[in-house]
Amino acid sequence: MRSTAAFGRMEQCHLEPELDVGRVVQRPDAARQLFERRTEPAGATPTEVSFGPFRLLRTQFLLLEGDKPVPLGSRALEILIALLDRHGELVSKQDLMARVWPNVFVEPANLTVHMSALRRALRDGQDRNRFIVNIPGRGYCFVASVVISALEN
Repeated sequence: MRSTAAFGRMEQCHLEPELDVGRVVQRPDAARQLFERRTEPAGATPTEVSFGPFRLLRTQFLLLEGDKPVPLGSRALEILIALLDRHGELVSKQDLMARVWPNVFVEPANLTVHMSALRRALRDGQDRNRFIVNIPGRGYCFVASVVISALEN
């Protein structure tokens, strides 16, 4: 049985046309953008993204539950960052694959495996927690409330 709240959030996902993966992969700056998003400009205050009991410290490439690090592979963490960057929007499978594996051909099953690990680490779907919704054949949408805040030095 689907929860009404999760279904309502799923309907709020903005369904976007399929991404032209060839165009994204051929862009020379595609891989560079992954790393630029993790680094903050000099003098800027680093930010953290909170959702449910979790906090993502982007500049440290670290996911915490409370104060404990969540054991999560780098690819699954990249998927989480991509979804958080566009929370509330549909992110196509092609877009995720182009971002997590730039300039590399991988089977779609790789995305499925790492998405499963991410959902398991977040306990997505358990205890009324719903973070990521799958739109079959289209992609994924991060549906939980997100708070972005500056870290104190």
